[in-house]
Parts: sequence; C-alpha cells; structure tokens
Amino acid sequence: MRGAGCTINDMLDRDVDARVARTRARPLAAGDLEVWPDATIFLGAQLSVGLAVLLNLNVDAIFFGALSLPLVATYPLAKRYNPIPQLHLGLAFNWGALLGYYAAAGTLEPAVALPLYAGCISWTLVYDTLYAHQDKRDDEKLGLRSSALALGDALTKPACAVWSVLALAGVGLAGHNADLPHAWPFHAGLAAFGAHLAWQVKTADLDDPSNLAARFKSNAYVAPVVLAGIAAANLTVPPPPQGVFACCL
Repeated sequence: MRGAGCTINDMLDRDVDARVARTRARPLAAGDLEVWPDATIFLGAQLSVGLAVLLNLNVDAIFFGALSLPLVATYPLAKRYNPIPQLHLGLAFNWGALLGYYAAAGTLEPAVALPLYAGCISWTLVYDTLYAHQDKRDDEKLGLRSSALALGDALTKPACAVWSVLALAGVGLAGHNADLPHAWPFHAGLAAFGAHLAWQVKTADLDDPSNLAARFKSNAYVAPVVLAGIAAANLTVPPPPQGVFACCL
C-alpha cells in the first residue's frame, strides 16, 4: 500500500514533478511511461496484492484496514492545500501501527497502539521535513506547500527536535504500556533510536540536497534496530504464572 501511494502520487503529480529538479526524471514526469496503460496496470497490481493480504485478516481488521484508503488516496493532493502535508503523510504511512496491532491481537489496545502511532507520525514529520528542504525553492515557485516552507530554515531544526522527543516518547510509552519497561533490549533499541534522531537533526544541512537525502535514507537503517529491540524484549519478558504457581504467588 505504501508503494500504491507512491504510484498515485506520481500519477497525480506528473506535471509538477516535471518542473522540479529532484523529480523530473521520474518515469511519468519524463514521459518514459504513460498513465494508461503503464501506471494504471501497475497500480492495479499493487492494490491487488494489498487486497490479498487484507483478505487474510478477520472481518473487523479488513474494515479497519479499508479506513486507511482515503488517507492514501488524498495524500498526493495535500501539498496543494495543507501547509504541513508531512502530517497527512504521517497519518497514512503509519496506519500499520494500528492495523498491525489489531490484526495480531484481535483488538486495539489504545494505551499501546495510539502512542506508537503518534510516535511514528512524529518521526515521519522529522525525516520528511528534512527531505522537503531539497525541493523548497521549486515548491515555492510552483505554489506548493510543505513543512520546510511553513517553518523556514530558522524553525526547522527546533521543530524537528521537538518532534524527535515526541517520537521517542511515543515509542517509549507504547513499550511501557506493553509491559516492556524492564526489558533491556527494548531500551537499547530506544537509545539507538534517540541517538539517531539527534544525529539526524544536528548534522542536517538544510541547503545541501545530498546531505538531506542521506539523512532521509538513514531512517531505513535505524528502523530494524528499533524493531529488533521490541522483538527481543518480548522474548525476555517472563510469561505470567499459571496453575498452582499462580496460587502460591
């Protein structure tokens, strides 16, 4: 579904992308592919795979997953009316924090899933705001909106620092409410996450596209570290006592 969102974005923005230095070589913008049949058939294949996965879940989870479709479909238009379209992206891109929990547990535990969702949205605001600075001059000329333009160079790093704290707090609170507070692998992953966020914001050069692209891509490397910490922490948490042992305790 993330890939489908990218395809929809490229279909709707092909004329805009052709006028932005970073995106003018994209296949639709460059004219190498056409909306029909190329992009339309490809999008149909992506949505079909997503539907095949979704249909393996229970009925409630299928309905819950379908709720994300309006967010996915409307995100490409957000930069035309939303001063911070990165927030729209965060809401859509991190829906898996809710759907994944619901599909695995059969219910949605707000004390765990909502802080995780909010923390991941804050994380998206950090990396995609830095990413948006690559296009700020072209976006301004085209009348498009982004958090990079809304904040400007002076406020971007302070805002990203606040969002980084919120991202760390959200993931940390989710782990705490999921009974992982004493599992050291979780804290190790959280520490690596915090260090990465601090490095990313501190070393970002808002006028250097290559620097910003590298900071953006680096998030793909820290995400598995956080995931590994959560998974390992679950293995270290002792199971609840049962039977006669429970009575004794």
